Amino acid sequence: MSTPAPTPHRPAFDLGRWLPAGRSFLWVLLAFVVGLVLFALVLSAGRKDDDALFRVGTPPTADAPRYSPLPAPLPAGRDNASGMGAPPAQAPGEEEERPRLLETRPAAPPASLPQPTAPAVPSGPVSRPEPIAGQTPAPRYPTQSLRRGESGTVTVRAQIGPDGVPSEVAVATGSGSRYLDRAAVDAVKRWRFRPAMQGGQPITGTVMVPIEFQAQR
Repeated sequence: MSTPAPTPHRPAFDLGRWLPAGRSFLWVLLAFVVGLVLFALVLSAGRKDDDALFRVGTPPTADAPRYSPLPAPLPAGRDNASGMGAPPAQAPGEEEERPRLLETRPAAPPASLPQPTAPAVPSGPVSRPEPIAGQTPAPRYPTQSLRRGESGTVTVRAQIGPDGVPSEVAVATGSGSRYLDRAAVDAVKRWRFRPAMQGGQPITGTVMVPIEFQAQR
């Protein structure tokens, strides 16, 4: 049988071998302190530079600023510096034009126009219109009324103008038959009248004309 190979022996870690000697340790500690002091100096110098960057302008001084004096104001009687208020120069011999107040007289009222005069109304008694003999044709008897044997009296109201011609004719009182009433109105429209008179002048008047219808049996 073969025997196992022996495992190599590892030396144990010795911290004392890595630590510096007594004098070397002092030098290392001194170098560390010096480096720390230098780092603190560099850091403080950097802060001063940053503060200087944020400073704007120059510090105020006790001396007051000097300004140039302003021009003295003009007297009250003189014109301003722009010359806007100065009156325009006038030519020799030219008088200054001043506004004048012109008095205007009120316009005369227009002459009144002559008012139309109303026609004079004649005075005196008034006469009624009268039918003219020979110009009052008899009414025609309606055939329908003859067949039915209708009879009656129709009162016709007629307005007669100054020329004697009827202008408005209507039934004032009927007979009960429309045929008789219509025949009476048509007859009076063909009549001629003497107009109503007042103060010797013809005027318009109204007259009542009774017309009687009597059927023969």
